[in-house]
Amino acid sequence: MCGITGFTHRSGAFDPARISAATNALIHRGPDQQGTYESAQVSLGAVRLKIIDLQAGDQPMISEDGHTVLVFNGEIYNHRELRAELESRGEKFKTSSDTEVVLRAFLRWDKDCFARLRGMFALAIWSQDRNRLVLARDRLGIKPLYFHRSGDDLYFGSELKTIFAHPEFKRELDFTGLHYYLSLNYVPCPHTLVRGIEKLPPGHLLEWQDGDVEMEAYWRLRFDPQKHKSLEGAQDELDSLLRESVRDHLIADVPLGIWLSGGVDSSAILHYTRELCASRVKTFSISFAGRNFDETSYIRNIAERYETEHHELDVSPSLDLPSAIEELAYYSDEPFADAGALPVWFLAALSRKHVTVALSGEGADELFGGYVTYAADRYAARAQSIASPIRRGLLSLLQYWPVSDDKISLEYKLKRFLEGSLLPGDESHTYWNGTFSAQQQDEFVLHRNGAGVNDLFDRDLPPRDENGSLNRYLAFDQRYYLADDILQKVDRMSMAHSLEVRPPFLDHRIVEFAARLPEKMKIDGRQHKVVLKRLMRDKLPSSVLQRRKTGLDIPTHDWLRGTLRPLLMDTLSAAAIDETNLFRREHIEFFIKQHMERRVNLGYHLWGLLILFLWIKHWNIQTASAPSVMETKLGARVFTRA
Repeated sequence: MCGITGFTHRSGAFDPARISAATNALIHRGPDQQGTYESAQVSLGAVRLKIIDLQAGDQPMISEDGHTVLVFNGEIYNHRELRAELESRGEKFKTSSDTEVVLRAFLRWDKDCFARLRGMFALAIWSQDRNRLVLARDRLGIKPLYFHRSGDDLYFGSELKTIFAHPEFKRELDFTGLHYYLSLNYVPCPHTLVRGIEKLPPGHLLEWQDGDVEMEAYWRLRFDPQKHKSLEGAQDELDSLLRESVRDHLIADVPLGIWLSGGVDSSAILHYTRELCASRVKTFSISFAGRNFDETSYIRNIAERYETEHHELDVSPSLDLPSAIEELAYYSDEPFADAGALPVWFLAALSRKHVTVALSGEGADELFGGYVTYAADRYAARAQSIASPIRRGLLSLLQYWPVSDDKISLEYKLKRFLEGSLLPGDESHTYWNGTFSAQQQDEFVLHRNGAGVNDLFDRDLPPRDENGSLNRYLAFDQRYYLADDILQKVDRMSMAHSLEVRPPFLDHRIVEFAARLPEKMKIDGRQHKVVLKRLMRDKLPSSVLQRRKTGLDIPTHDWLRGTLRPLLMDTLSAAAIDETNLFRREHIEFFIKQHMERRVNLGYHLWGLLILFLWIKHWNIQTASAPSVMETKLGARVFTRA
């Protein structure tokens, strides 16, 4: 695992200190080795966390003739098979690293090599003889990659801070990104919260040559349900795919463990790991002692069943939570309003004391329909047959239901559901996990430019059919929520502690398998993740298979009224709100008052604003200039071809 950065300089003039500063900004991602490469037209930097081939594989890696240079972040799980194929074609290797496999694969197959790679990666390859720079990102967006065009030149990096290292770059807030952040709790690709910086979409490559830029997809996921597929056949196929993926993800020359939640996803990963691994497995988890969403009993049951070396940490106000949250502003790089980042921060810190690599269950919910939001989509379609005045009246009555300090209480779910059922089109799906609707933003956001979450549904998503909209929303969540919230959260929090986290469910063969399944093998009535739970029925205890999904999160409503209240009030002070010139101060103060007086639970809304303001302050983001409508046309400078 590594971090990468670089930039072109067509004029030939450059400051050698620039690439050093950008590279040093990533040392937390790669404390074991750092290196740079400079030529008349490009500067490249890489930092390395050594996982495979601890003695060799340093970066940047340069071909024998000196014409091709690679900086690479990630792991290629089929590197041994590719190595054997390349050796059969006459290639001779100097190291056992997957980095060298990527370099030689590119020299052999050029851009076609990316479709052959199985793993997680973000990379850049410079071809000196062709004056060409190629960037590529893995199919699911497990590893991040940002870029910025400055005239004819291109800047890129694993994190925004590598681009911030260029003093001429103006750190201005992007108002389209702000709208999405307030709506979704994250910023969907290709947008960011910084004007002029974009994310390279998952499964895409970008080619820069003499100032011209082209972008293209090397992989696209297609939902094509095979309606006559049998459940038994699907179960056997998933068993084979998952076992092979876990075997691949266990490849490492350093200590490895598993993040364990006690749910079916991480328990499935542990089950296959225990089958494949002769040594005792290390497991790591977070507890919330005394809270009704604490999963400790389930976690310990599974840890005892598989005789793991188990480590756990209780996250509570006894920890220095405010200091950890302020550190998030730096390491999150681009903010996301997912409060689950805080326990993941502590989980990564705990894990790094014992291992360098951890396997996780990320992705299974988005592939197989694990979230309650998919049930909400189905119920909302029925609720919308009831006249909206009746639903509004019921929502008004629910305001008298006392708010709860639970993480996500029944009271909160019902109110949120009714509010979402009143929204147009696909916006309700994004509202279940989001915060502010477009109408709510119109009331308190000072600058609006017409961007809307419905715009995201115009991009090649499956249509609704006679079975409903499940595949449509699974595709949406895989493209945006998974990549830009879940995976970004895990990447930033783990790499802040120099820990590599691998998600075996996101082997692209498993993703393609899930896209071919009939919807009833994902959700059938009230049963979610049907095929996965059927597969694990004889492998895991029924207590794990039948329990409701909890999710790794904090009691945001409660803690913002208590232990985190001083941080919230100090960060969202009247002076701070006025200085940003983003929001109507009286509305923000009203949100805080309503929450503190327990009139309504606005913990997730306030958490998002807290993280946003901490990020703006830490990185000195300029917010005063009003947006233009043209800002919604992000990416118009880049020619895209299918």
